[in-house]
Amino acid sequence: MDPMTPVHSAGTLLTIAAVAVAVLLFLIIKLRMHAFIALVLISLLTAIAAGIPMIDVAKVAISFFSSTLGSVALLVGLGAMIGRLLEVTGGAQVLADTLINRFGEQRASLALGVAALLFGLPIFFDAGLIVFLPIIFSVARRFGGSILLYALPAAGAFAAMHAIVPPHPGPVTAATELGGSIGLATLIGIPVAFVSWYIGVYLFTKFYAGKVFVPINDSILSGQLSGEPSDLDDGVEDTKAQVLLKERTTTAPRFGSVLGILLMPVVLIAFNTVIDTLRKAKVAPEDNGVLDFLVFIGQTPVALLITLLVATYTLGRKGNSLATLETILNDALAPICAIILITGAGGMFGGVLRYSGIGTALSESLDSMGMPLIVAAFVIAAALRVAQGSATVSLVTTAGLLSAGVAAQDLSDLKIACLVLAIAAGATVLSHVNDSGFWLVSKFFGMDVKTTLRTWTVMETTLGLTVFLIALLLWTVVP
Repeated sequence: MDPMTPVHSAGTLLTIAAVAVAVLLFLIIKLRMHAFIALVLISLLTAIAAGIPMIDVAKVAISFFSSTLGSVALLVGLGAMIGRLLEVTGGAQVLADTLINRFGEQRASLALGVAALLFGLPIFFDAGLIVFLPIIFSVARRFGGSILLYALPAAGAFAAMHAIVPPHPGPVTAATELGGSIGLATLIGIPVAFVSWYIGVYLFTKFYAGKVFVPINDSILSGQLSGEPSDLDDGVEDTKAQVLLKERTTTAPRFGSVLGILLMPVVLIAFNTVIDTLRKAKVAPEDNGVLDFLVFIGQTPVALLITLLVATYTLGRKGNSLATLETILNDALAPICAIILITGAGGMFGGVLRYSGIGTALSESLDSMGMPLIVAAFVIAAALRVAQGSATVSLVTTAGLLSAGVAAQDLSDLKIACLVLAIAAGATVLSHVNDSGFWLVSKFFGMDVKTTLRTWTVMETTLGLTVFLIALLLWTVVP
């Protein structure tokens, strides 16, 4: 949908944007309004304030909501199903055990983090952390020391993958809003996530956070798994843990099978990206049936669907009836409904900002200030992250704000992938008391607020800064 002709000056539009974001934060933080409702409400009010005719407001908002969901919902749903299958078949345990045995006792925390990075490809932060809790405590009891030696590398790995790599909703929406390639964002995001995790999480834990002694106390875990009341306020984690124990009755898969499932979408997406790049460079022929087929199966939703089908009939069917398998896959979708709706509403807000001319006004303002686009991406995302806590909301809102400026500069897919990384970096730093992840880590690993701030918060910041520095370096060298 082409932007309308602005009816207000650039200064007025920027004021409307600032007020809209401030009211959005007030609704979410102070009034505890659900992020989905707040985003929809602010999108409609912003559209009216920006001068979009009232008769068109709903049509414009729904159009952007729909286009965002069209890109995000399919990928997030397929990714959640893959993650759920690997979870209930014991794939996470196999992955961690095998890597720990191969890395050795001295590198147990490194092995646990690498396992979490691989498992974090399709599974969300909170779900991945819950699945890994028994593994983390088991390894900690086996080798001793502070629980943080093993907890932070794993938790940091899930945080990195959740913020940086599709099919997680934040990076998918950011790439979509900026008009980039989700496949390329995936292929670039994975190595960046691994490198930034190693520097910003593993080394940080090894030389600082791991020396902060927090005793191993898995009483909260035993309480959850036995069905006893937990001090977490929503009880969702209890249900997941109980179901996990009941479902893990089948023979555990082999390490090679688990690794193959995790790497399959990456390999398929690589086909698409490489062939597309070669065709643009006039190296590969345009009219070739085999190449067309590889491009087709390498499109992100197709690659994830193929991976899900393979996982279903190689892992899921072992020891499970068709009815049980259907239940497993169905249960994977319930926890992500809120995330998908919030993401769609964030796309609606970003679309309204673009359509009304606010995005263009912001881009021109940043240009006049001399702030490079990639720096602005990091700064805006970090400010939103600190203010409201959610990495996903920070990602989708920042992408919406910058989308008009990105379109005006006609950036390459490589440059857009760098912008997605910069936004993800800003959306990662300074996790604190308004972030649900902060409290999950604090509660699960028995830390008080002060200890969580000096370990988890600082670790998230070193992770985000590392991602940003890598993105900045790539930005200066890619065409």
